[in-house]
Formats: sequence, C-alpha cells, structure tokens
Amino acid sequence: MPPTILQHAQIRHVLEHILTEDQQPLINWLTLLKIEENKIQLIFETTPERAKEIESLRQKSNTLIKKLIEEMGFSYQVHSLLTTHRSSTKALPPKFLPPIKSIVAIASGKGGVGKSTTATNLAIALSQLGQKVGLLDADIYGPSLPRLFSIFNKPDVKEDKKLIPIQKYEIYCMSIGFMVAEESPLIWRGPMVHSALQQMLKDVAWPKLDILVIDMPPGTGDVHLTICQQVKLAGAIIVSTPQDLALIDACKGLRMFQRVGVPVWGIIENMSQFVCPKCGHISEIFSHGGARFEAEKLQVPFLGEIPLDLSIRQYSDQGIPITTADPQSSIAKTYRDIGQKILNS
Repeated sequence: MPPTILQHAQIRHVLEHILTEDQQPLINWLTLLKIEENKIQLIFETTPERAKEIESLRQKSNTLIKKLIEEMGFSYQVHSLLTTHRSSTKALPPKFLPPIKSIVAIASGKGGVGKSTTATNLAIALSQLGQKVGLLDADIYGPSLPRLFSIFNKPDVKEDKKLIPIQKYEIYCMSIGFMVAEESPLIWRGPMVHSALQQMLKDVAWPKLDILVIDMPPGTGDVHLTICQQVKLAGAIIVSTPQDLALIDACKGLRMFQRVGVPVWGIIENMSQFVCPKCGHISEIFSHGGARFEAEKLQVPFLGEIPLDLSIRQYSDQGIPITTADPQSSIAKTYRDIGQKILNS
C-alpha cells in the first residue's frame, strides 16, 4: 500500500508542533508538500522580516522529518525551500480611507454558519459599547446587509462623486447590495470584484470611525487577498458552527490570515446549542464546544458562544438585528460581551 497518505498526515503533524517565537505553528508557512517516488518536497513562504526565524525552523523540520521517515521504515530524500515575499498587509495611501482607528474582518471558512448575522450584531454591540462603527459588506456575490438591516434604497452621492454610507441603527453601512437589485445575480470575474471592492473602500465617504467591521465572504479567495493587500487590518475574527466540517474550513480561514500577517483576535462558535423555548431542553444539534477546542489547539482566544435561537432568525428576517430589537436579552448581552473582548484585544 502506498505510504503517501500516512506520510502526509505525519509530516503535517510534525510541522504543527514546531512553533515560532509567538507560538504559531510552522505549518502556517507551508505552501507545498509533495511526496513522489523517493523524494519529499516542502516549500515555505514568509516575509523578509521573518525569514531568519522561519529558516531556522525549516532546518529543524528537515531533521525531524528525516527522523520520522526513517522510523517508518522508508528511504526518502527530504528537500525543503524557503521563499520570501513582501508583506501583503500594507495600508492604503491616506486618500483611500479617512482616519479609522481599527478595521476588523469577520470571516468564516464556509457559508451558512451565520457569519453575516454575527457581523451585524457585533457592529451594533460595539456601537452600544460607545464606539462609532462602520459596517462594510464585502460579500460581493451574496450581500446580506440590505436584508439584515432592511435597507433597500441606494446611497446618495456627494459632489466629489463619493458614495455616502447609509446610516441605520447608528451604524454607517455600505454594500454592493445597495446598488444592485436583490434578485439580480452578479456574474463577475476576479478583476471586476477587485474593482468593486476598491470603490467601496476609496470611493465611499466614510466618516471618522472607531471601528470598521468588514463582513467577509466565506472561504479564502480573491476578496480576502484584496482586502489584506489594500487595508491595514487590525485583526480578524473567525465564525464557525461546532461540527467538524465547519471547523476544518474555519481553520483554513484562520491560517490564511496568519499567513498574511493579520492577527487573529479569536473564534466565535455560532449555533452553539438549541434551547427549547417551551421546555428548556438543550439540544446540541451541531455538536457543542468544537470551536472552543480548536481555539485552544490553535492558541487563539475563544470569544464566546451564540445559541441557535428562533428569535435571532425572526428578527433577522424582519431586518432588525436582535441587539437592537431586544437589547436586554441574554443573546444581545452575549454579543456585547464578545464586543468588549474585541475592544480589549
């Protein structure tokens, strides 16, 4: 039986346990792992600033992998290479964005985990904690902000042709969905998406904000790279449901941000458990505690659990986030607790 699958898993396990000075696993810098015939090839990529440290760990990994292969009874040559690139988290020139103290990305590895609902409620929670907040819906193909905030009018345009963010629930909002009919699909290639994002950043008259929350699309594609390259992100927050399939993709999203030098502020477990409104019985529909476990394993903060609650869905369908509709509820309090942890990051 070909040993390749087992070797892949074992090698990745080794790389996960080689840690940098800031306790990040070396595997975060791995861009290629290839096993063929009698050769194992690895390529790591980092920025010039971290090249010396990662090079030292690359050499350490070579030694450990060779030892591993010998213990498994195979004879393979191990070739590894370190490449460098310029840091991709360069801030935009001042003309692109006004003074915004912090920009945070709310992301998920896959769709359907309630990321946009979480982003909108966190934005309001941060506002309730005294912050001046903006919310940018960067999900070009599936914008949710118009529906979640019940905004169906187009933004006004200033004399200098910049769009004026629409203010609702004391949040300054912008979304491609404000300018495109809800039922109209966007059949755009990468360059068009890149251009649309650039316009929503540089051609919007954002006021002075304490925090700009960016609701990212699911996955790790062009939009994420564009945002990371064009905006100085203060941090990223990963939203996931507790089950294994969602967590696998959530970890990919987390490692993408780490790889491009964006601090991960933590993980939120959404749809954590269902409490029956009639009898109070707790049902762990998607399992429970998986995000907390992954956060501990990856050594990032666990920010909190949001339950699977009927009221969140009902208020969201009405275009009124629960943090506004029922600010004294336990769920709204949980969002504010998470918001306070964000402010303390």
